Amino acid sequence: MIYVAVDIGASSGRLVLGEIKDNKLKIKEIHRFSNGFTVKDGTCYWDIDYLLNEILKGLQVVKSLGYDQCTVGIDTWAVDYVLLDQKGKRLREVVSYRDGRTKQTIEKVTKLVSKEKIYKKTGIQFLPFNTIYQLYEEDQEKLKNTNQILMVPDYLGYCLTGVAVTEVTNASTTQLLNLNSRTFDDELLDLISVKREQFARLVEPGTELGMLKKEWFSSFDLPNCKIITVATHDTASAVIGTPGFGENWAYLSSGTWSLLGIESAVPIVNELALQHNYTNEWGAFQTIRFLKNIIGMWIIQEVRRHLEQDYDFAQFVEEAKKVKGFHQFINFNDERFMNPANMIDEIQTYCKETNQKVPETVGELANCIYNNLAIIYAIAIEELEEITGKTIDQLHIVGGGAYNEHLNQLTADLSGKVVYAGPTEATAIGNLIMQMIATKEVKDLEAARQLIRDSFEIKKYTPNEINRQAIIQKFKEVVLYDHVRSTGSL
Repeated sequence: MIYVAVDIGASSGRLVLGEIKDNKLKIKEIHRFSNGFTVKDGTCYWDIDYLLNEILKGLQVVKSLGYDQCTVGIDTWAVDYVLLDQKGKRLREVVSYRDGRTKQTIEKVTKLVSKEKIYKKTGIQFLPFNTIYQLYEEDQEKLKNTNQILMVPDYLGYCLTGVAVTEVTNASTTQLLNLNSRTFDDELLDLISVKREQFARLVEPGTELGMLKKEWFSSFDLPNCKIITVATHDTASAVIGTPGFGENWAYLSSGTWSLLGIESAVPIVNELALQHNYTNEWGAFQTIRFLKNIIGMWIIQEVRRHLEQDYDFAQFVEEAKKVKGFHQFINFNDERFMNPANMIDEIQTYCKETNQKVPETVGELANCIYNNLAIIYAIAIEELEEITGKTIDQLHIVGGGAYNEHLNQLTADLSGKVVYAGPTEATAIGNLIMQMIATKEVKDLEAARQLIRDSFEIKKYTPNEINRQAIIQKFKEVVLYDHVRSTGSL
């Protein structure tokens, strides 16, 4: 059986073939394409038609390789959605979560329903781009004319099959699902003038969606494709593809964003979790992804975009290693780094405002970014242990960031934890694994993770002895100083 993972992130997408041969999972990337939002009339939009066309081009490659039949699963980023009218046509282009329309919306919404109440209902962390805040700011006339609201991966599946569903791992990031009733919360829907029936039925990962309607795409030579709704949130797929073992492990899905957390059987909704802004996103097999959403490789991607000379990510690492560490302490989770006009200028301005050495060279900028990401990861692990009451022994770093051996070692050093890095393709692997479990070629998640451990190289990093507590304390002091400086209060 041949399986195809369509894995689309905020900066790129690809189609990956997977099959089990000689008791090992073999994967092969067969089509890759860029992704990114564009700004039109002051609003950031995704080009969803382009993404659909790239999926079809990739499936055409599958056919050209001699495969007449396959299953297909689609995962993308979270929170963004498509509004459809009665005829299934888009009412507007898809707005990107990096758009500025929701900068002040959390404050507006939590004046109507308290943070504590929303968190108790949903368990979802407060991020300005969560779907609830996007829909709150949505054009009310368009919402009234909306027959269906589909999350981005569900919309792509709908385009291929004509079947509309709302897959739960992505839907949970809307901050509209109730943890207890396991459906949409009516009070929160009322708050944003949306009706429950405007969402398609909720389904679990592994649900068969339908066959690809080849007749709709006659200009493409396509195989016969059975579309399976996988864990459509890319982080949920990445967690499935994380080869954790034992009880005391955490994951770090490292890409444009860094998602650090644990897989839990139950939601963790308490005062500490709310205080530290941890989230209870739904996972496959009715698990909970208890995690923190941390800024990730977006920072270095944006620095790269604004440099005159083109550097690849390996060159950034080499330049960073030439510079002595920990000259700057920056909270990259601050909203100012979400989508600044120029990331280099923003970093340098922050350092000037906080009386720190200003990074000027490529090496100094990269070193500053990797140092502070490792500190932020270490603090998140401390918080995770405090909230859950459990000791984390191992951190599994998966995704593209697992290639960065320098950052992996920094993370081990600052957290004091053993770090396992790989597989880098965890999201696509998790997508494929979900299809394999749905078709019963793989028995369950435990068997799947053993298969992953047997199939891919995983590197181990043990922590070096450094003065980690002093470094983390200095970071906290600078962040507190900046907070007092900018707000005038503790």
